Amino acid sequence: MSSVATRLAHAGDGQPEKALRDFNSVPEVQPVYMTSVFAFDDVASVDDIYEGRSGGYVYSRMRHPNTDSVSLSLAAADGAEDALVFSSGMAAIILSIISVVKAGDHIVSSPVLYGGVRDYLENELKRFGVEVTFTDLYDISNLEKAIRPNTRLVYTETISNPLMEVFDIPELAKTAHDHGALFFIDNTFASPIVANPIKYGADLVLYSATKYLGGHSDLVGGAAVGSKELIAGVRKKLTLYGATLGAAESWLLSRSLRTLDLRVTKQSQNALAIARFLEASPVVERVYYPGLESGRDHAVAAKLFNKGLFGGMLSADIKGGEAEATKVVNNLGFIKYVPSLAGTSTSVSYPAKTSQRGFSAEELKKAGISIAQLRFSAGIEDIDDILPQLEDALKTIR
Repeated sequence: MSSVATRLAHAGDGQPEKALRDFNSVPEVQPVYMTSVFAFDDVASVDDIYEGRSGGYVYSRMRHPNTDSVSLSLAAADGAEDALVFSSGMAAIILSIISVVKAGDHIVSSPVLYGGVRDYLENELKRFGVEVTFTDLYDISNLEKAIRPNTRLVYTETISNPLMEVFDIPELAKTAHDHGALFFIDNTFASPIVANPIKYGADLVLYSATKYLGGHSDLVGGAAVGSKELIAGVRKKLTLYGATLGAAESWLLSRSLRTLDLRVTKQSQNALAIARFLEASPVVERVYYPGLESGRDHAVAAKLFNKGLFGGMLSADIKGGEAEATKVVNNLGFIKYVPSLAGTSTSVSYPAKTSQRGFSAEELKKAGISIAQLRFSAGIEDIDDILPQLEDALKTIR
């Protein structure tokens, strides 16, 4: 190779990576594998990978070292056999659902869900011949009545968005399985620190990794954890639709999982303090948080959740309607109005104007979501700094 251009194009050529196999040391933290494709020494090597005779990577749309590394961490966190990561939480949920349903199938779901998922279930799936029934899952008899011979899937959230509902997960899983259906659950608001639905019978646990798993407001991603068999089926859809999480985002997610326990523990403690503070306020009509002893969900949450934690999310109905709720949002100081959640800093969202914006006034009322309902995401700050911000904002409507 005499040409400078040629030498520069080929120098290295993965040789350091090959040499690493024989070294007595490895990087303490996995490198970011910023490559779209992998090179082979011969045709037989590619055949061996595709036919399962050896491990290896071909093309990063399928999988790459960073997705595999973070998937191992996620499976371990939830006590599952396997896991996958996706380019977003919606990708994780949609591809997981379509991996198990077909035209003519039926799904039963709780009605209060993240708005995007509700829209998909209610409006998009019907285009492909899949019917969905929404029913209140507090009463297990409602599920029994809703299940049909062609029901393939029961779907819900561990802690619902934005009403913070907590259902009896073991009973829901058992009922679904008794009728030959699968049970999928979105564990985003709880995270593996607060709840592990796999041990209560969930077949697949889903996440928007953008939230607590990522936790620093610097990545968008999704995840699914479950049995090797189910994950294998979902992986086929993931590869086909090209929703694989990128190398940089996978690396960031791996980094974030190292501190997940510390963050969620602190956020849960702060959320409980915020919930109690808001519950005592004369300008707050109702607080939704499973950690409050006054709430209808407290007993089941205390039974199912880990370490006496109830998550970092809560909602509150502000007295006076939309104008007063807006005034609170506009006067919260360092508590920012953010249409997402689970970052390290405390934030507020307005479900009727963000996550449930697609709901009509009638649908909001039916779901129990007030036009004056605010959703708070507790951060890791000192609680003695958070509460005065809330107090000052609430004073503006007295």
